[in-house]
Amino acid sequence: MTVTAEVQKGDCLELLKNLPDEHIDLIYLDPPFFTEKVQKLKTRDRTKEYSYSDIWGSHQQYGEFLFQRICQLKRVLKNTGSIFVHCDRNAAHIIRAILDDIFGENRFQSEIIWSYKRWSNAKKGLLPSHQTIYFYSKSNDFKFHTIYKEYSETTNIDQILQKRARDKDGKAIYARNEDGSIIGGGEKKGVPLGDVWEIPYLNPKAKERVGYPTQKPLLLLERIISMVTDRNDLVLDPFCGSGTTLVAAKLLQRNSIGMDLSEDAISLTKERLSNPIKTDSNLLKQGRQAYLNADKEAIALLEGLDFIPVQRNKAIDAILKQQYQNTPVLVRVQKRGESVLDAAMLLSKAAKKKGSLKAILVIREEGEILFEDGLPNNIEIVESVALLVRRMVDGQGQMGGGFVES
Repeated sequence: MTVTAEVQKGDCLELLKNLPDEHIDLIYLDPPFFTEKVQKLKTRDRTKEYSYSDIWGSHQQYGEFLFQRICQLKRVLKNTGSIFVHCDRNAAHIIRAILDDIFGENRFQSEIIWSYKRWSNAKKGLLPSHQTIYFYSKSNDFKFHTIYKEYSETTNIDQILQKRARDKDGKAIYARNEDGSIIGGGEKKGVPLGDVWEIPYLNPKAKERVGYPTQKPLLLLERIISMVTDRNDLVLDPFCGSGTTLVAAKLLQRNSIGMDLSEDAISLTKERLSNPIKTDSNLLKQGRQAYLNADKEAIALLEGLDFIPVQRNKAIDAILKQQYQNTPVLVRVQKRGESVLDAAMLLSKAAKKKGSLKAILVIREEGEILFEDGLPNNIEIVESVALLVRRMVDGQGQMGGGFVES
């Protein structure tokens, strides 16, 4: 069976009236966030700018706008269906109150926290690094497929291998047979997914990014769709924006309907549906530990300095927290078997690229430095303690109570 994706232009309040009762399996909406701003963003090639107004004037006006539309959404949702409403700190309290009123507090299933890392800004206070997704069902008979994740690195092996039970006081214990032997835990699938989801925010260079404000990653929508729908079910996004929900539904063999007031949003959604592009996350595939590949041996030589270890960079081992003339100070430690010349050239090139006026190369092996025009003026060379000690022992440096000159 071929899946379909229908894109409709207009106010969802009016468009929803054309849908029959109990017609939709899943509703996901990412409505305006009550930021009181006009949201703008340009495409990567800077040839087009997408924008929409998120100015309301009052909480009451914004609340009334959502209340009318969510009432219609409840009507078209199947009895086995679920609704996920995406919001941030600006309107979370309003949206939660509306959903409690329309669906009932007893239909609240989860407050999902989408957690991500983003670069800091100059704003005073804590950096916002999560958004909220409210998960409500229409009834207790909602579809749900448990998603399992890998066990934490800190999980005790006995917790995996042995069955758990409750004693007479309600305390968790390991279950035992009548003879006192431990009962095995049986086949394990992992840990059921919790309500805090660490899914990377789309970075500016992601192939999936189209330049639409508030675009969400396909990985986020795929998780929601997989969790509460089956293949060929019908998914609705009444504020489809760049069309991420519809693209995710298509990739997962679900039918979909998208609605939006913006002609730009409709055109972009159709374009993405004709050529779906998804950016996989190496972070989710490999785990955060896979990114911790700083040279431990090099970092150990820098102990005592106030620095930031650098991951995944062949030219830089660390960045000093103290700057030089308002530019970063980069540090590299000479690798074993690497010539001083090669190490200095790598660091010099990196320093120029990063706008650093001073970079420090720590050498730990003897070697002649050969530059046609001398050492680059942005490179300072210091010798490691091990090299200094070797020189002293070999009689090349001063031993006793004085300083060592090298």
